[in-house]
Amino acid sequence: MKMLLLALRTLRREWHLPELRTLAASLVLAVVALGVVATLSTRIERGMLASAAELIGGDIGVSSPQAVPETFIAEAGQRGLRIAQTASFPSVAFAHQQTQLLDVQATDPHYPLRGTLELGDAHGYSYDGHAPAAGEVYLDHRALVALNLKVGQTLQLGGRDLVIAAELLRQPDGGELFALAPRALMNLVDAEKAGLLGTGSRARHRLLLAGEPAAVQGWRDWAQSTTLPQGAELITPEQTQERMRTSFDRAGAFLRLTALLSALLAGIAIALSAQRYARRKVAEVALLRALGTSRRRVLGLLLGTLGALALPAATLGLLLALALAQLAWLFASQLFGSLPTVLPLAPSFAAAAMGIAVLIGFALPPLARLAEVSPVAVFRQSVTRRARRFDLLYLIPVLVALGLIWSQSSSLQLAGILAASLLGVAAVAALLAALLLWLARRIAPGAHPALRLGLAALARRRTLSLIQATALSLGLCALLLLAIVAPALLQGWRQELPADTPNWFALNLQDDQRAGFERSLASIGGDQLNMLPLAVGKLTAINGQPIDRLHFGDERAKDWADRQLRLSWADALPPSNQVIAGQWPGAHPAQAEVSIDTMWRDMFALKVGDTLSFNVGEGSIDAKVSSVRKVDWSSFRVNFFLLLDPAHAGGLPHTWLASFHLARGHATQLAQLSRDYSNLSLVDVDSLLDRVREIVDRVGNAVRWILGFSLLAGALVLAAALAASAAERRHEAALLRTLGARRNQLRVAAACEFALLGLVAGLTAAFGAAGAGLWLGHAVFHINGFVPPLWPLALAALAAAFVVMLLGLAGTRKVTRTSPMRLLREG
Repeated sequence: MKMLLLALRTLRREWHLPELRTLAASLVLAVVALGVVATLSTRIERGMLASAAELIGGDIGVSSPQAVPETFIAEAGQRGLRIAQTASFPSVAFAHQQTQLLDVQATDPHYPLRGTLELGDAHGYSYDGHAPAAGEVYLDHRALVALNLKVGQTLQLGGRDLVIAAELLRQPDGGELFALAPRALMNLVDAEKAGLLGTGSRARHRLLLAGEPAAVQGWRDWAQSTTLPQGAELITPEQTQERMRTSFDRAGAFLRLTALLSALLAGIAIALSAQRYARRKVAEVALLRALGTSRRRVLGLLLGTLGALALPAATLGLLLALALAQLAWLFASQLFGSLPTVLPLAPSFAAAAMGIAVLIGFALPPLARLAEVSPVAVFRQSVTRRARRFDLLYLIPVLVALGLIWSQSSSLQLAGILAASLLGVAAVAALLAALLLWLARRIAPGAHPALRLGLAALARRRTLSLIQATALSLGLCALLLLAIVAPALLQGWRQELPADTPNWFALNLQDDQRAGFERSLASIGGDQLNMLPLAVGKLTAINGQPIDRLHFGDERAKDWADRQLRLSWADALPPSNQVIAGQWPGAHPAQAEVSIDTMWRDMFALKVGDTLSFNVGEGSIDAKVSSVRKVDWSSFRVNFFLLLDPAHAGGLPHTWLASFHLARGHATQLAQLSRDYSNLSLVDVDSLLDRVREIVDRVGNAVRWILGFSLLAGALVLAAALAASAAERRHEAALLRTLGARRNQLRVAAACEFALLGLVAGLTAAFGAAGAGLWLGHAVFHINGFVPPLWPLALAALAAAFVVMLLGLAGTRKVTRTSPMRLLREG
């Protein structure tokens, strides 16, 4: 208790010290930056998960080929969940002596529970509506054109006459982001009365639920512990995310990257402030040691003072973080419409704990060394201590920094790349700064007087100059990654989905229809046509061993071994494929060869040279694995896991699969194309492309919001780094002014000193950000051909030198205006 009271009295006595106030401000702003970024990131991730729920029309559900059992509905009712039931099935509609196969969804009045139905009226105006009433139906534009109908007219569906009440523009679709046929939405009662849901129907029934997260999770746990009907499965937002896994993975990586860099910036600021405070305490500790205070008691007093400062500062930072996070969400929530998301408290509390941990981690080594100060240091400036006794303590900041990276990234790969990049930046910055100091000793004697003063100041504070250059480089590197590289990565992501990305697939195209289909497609403005043969087969053996006798570590392997496989072949490597092992099959290999995707390689533990056996139609084929391919599935081109060589596969029974781009507004021409090729199935993936583009835009907006708060931490790093030598610079300025130096000379000398520091830091940070961005773009975000924006980074490096110079001059402005006598008294 006495130690605690003494620590509190020490804190009250020292509160006027700028070092202590800087340390407190650093901790407060660090917790605020960490808390706001972490809270905002958490809410955005939750918002993205909730937006995935929009796709299925609820928070969770069950899909079954039979009606969902009443027990599932009763359990949901007991938990207070809202309930909606739907059924999807294909059916033929009749109108004006024309027929059209439709993808029909029948719903009850409560649909949708999440998301909205966007409808269009007879005049072309859109509005948010509700499920169709009995006797009504909604048709999408393709269906209206195919049947030559308008809103307000009547069609026959399931033997019942239904009025087209609206045009279906957009709907929650159970996660099925593409449709094989034009869509229709009708009332569930009409479908039941028409017998469309009876025994033998091809309907897929869905039970959708929505409510409080705890109630939804409780029902989910109950459903997972209950035996689902045969063929039934749970529908979850995570499954929808899995169908767009690449997009959601990239989105999460972007958010984690911005949060992580903000955390590192805050940690650097705390470290610099703690180091400065420790240096300030040297004289006091020496006095305590001279008066007989033990090392253990000195260390306890130092840590107690730091704790007395840290707890209220962290508490204030926590409250400010919660308030600012809530304020930010009031503006940023427009990214996700009106989705309900409560304020998460855990990220801010974690940020407060993290801030204290970083403070202790970076302050403990210098404070522990202070406890070793010899009493004789009262009489001289040299500080004696036991040689290298506490050197291992300097592993603590490294471990804290690595823990910070891991806790904020949740990705070993992302954490490893950033850690390696920033360690490289620190090493290069230290080497360049050491080189600068070496040159300073040799250039200074013959340089301009002002430049000579600046170089001499850097050389005198060798260790401090190295620390400043390294800290500035790390801070600027993090800022450049956030401000320049991250937007460039987002732009590279956008460019992977250009306006002419294939948005249609054509199935069941026959050999003799290819030329005619290609001409017809070109006549209506279709382009980006990509076509490959499609054969259906089954994997029977690997290296001569029957597949049903083999055991694999990957759980997916058995499911893929049991299902039908889609095989193809091509003379040349398809555009969105890259061979990463082996060689692409030649024109006429001696035996059948197959090229596999990386997923198949990992799933079945295959390697080049293995043999796969397939049954295709009434025949079989044994093919040697000749290569492994990395496939860009986000290209929306025709791609396959398995590609055979055409010399041995050309005679297999097959159809053709094609992808192409067609601008919106060609529904009439597409309807005619479907009539001309009645066997053809056209699949619209515009909805999927829209969702991916929407995710990119939302992440871009979120990154901009987080960047705004990250800049606070960046400014703090710059201020703390430049303030680290304030006391020494004040004393030197006093001596120089006493010796006759003019204010302008001191200003020019300070400008040269800070400009050189800023140039070293800026160049190192620019190279580090470019290297880290290139590494992240290829290894984490998988953006093909990504190149960091080199010119903006080069300009940013020069701008950094200028900004550091201005901030340094601003920090020394008070020194140059103060009288030498007052400065000497303060010194």
